[in-house]
Amino acid sequence: MSLFDLSGQVAVITGSSRGIGRAIAIRMAEQGARVVISSRKQLPCDELAAEINAQHGVGRAIAVAANISSKEALQGLIDQTMAAFGRIDTLVCNAASNPYYGPLGGISDDQFRKILDNNIVANHWLVGMVAPQMRARKAGSIVIVSSIGGLRGSSILGAYCISKAADMQLARNLAVEFGPDNIRVNCIAPGLIRTDFARALWDNPELLAARNAETPLRRIGDPDEIAGAAVYLASPAGSFMTGQTLVIDGGVTI
Repeated sequence: MSLFDLSGQVAVITGSSRGIGRAIAIRMAEQGARVVISSRKQLPCDELAAEINAQHGVGRAIAVAANISSKEALQGLIDQTMAAFGRIDTLVCNAASNPYYGPLGGISDDQFRKILDNNIVANHWLVGMVAPQMRARKAGSIVIVSSIGGLRGSSILGAYCISKAADMQLARNLAVEFGPDNIRVNCIAPGLIRTDFARALWDNPELLAARNAETPLRRIGDPDEIAGAAVYLASPAGSFMTGQTLVIDGGVTI
């Protein structure tokens, strides 16, 4: 059996109708997992689930729309997953928000709260919803998609960076709490990735050239280059890793 085999696993991936989450769902399904596609809108989720089922067989993917700002919607996501598959082996907290670009002095209270609620509190909610059945089975993997923004300051993404640093500490703390039950909790910290979410940071040719110049690999990343790390963390290959943050950034932070 491959160290990266996910056969028999059920994985819930938030924010998975596009970008990094989409790539993670596709690659986990390739490794044998049954995947739950979730984002705010049902139609894009349905489309990806249909694509995965067409390639790997009916029942390999289901689509459950859920807005991460709603605790009730997230509980519905978990309840529908349990009804469909009876278990959750891996939770990937990928969905996030960033409604503000600029210095912290200019951010409104509502914008700040939205970033913290969606990027930290929603992850806390989801973990609380999936952990009991993982603890009962003494097995599970939780992956939080953070950012290298959580490792350094920014003049335009301060609130987002604060939230992503908190995600890293959330993973460390949960790893301590859940470790005795064989549940692993880790973060992935991507650099700049070519997604719609980060379009404002790479769509301008001048900004992109400047970023490439300071990146040892001289380019930004693609969503698929993050997906492999999520597969690793969910698989037997990652069975002794917990409380850590995997930085995947083309070398920017070095």
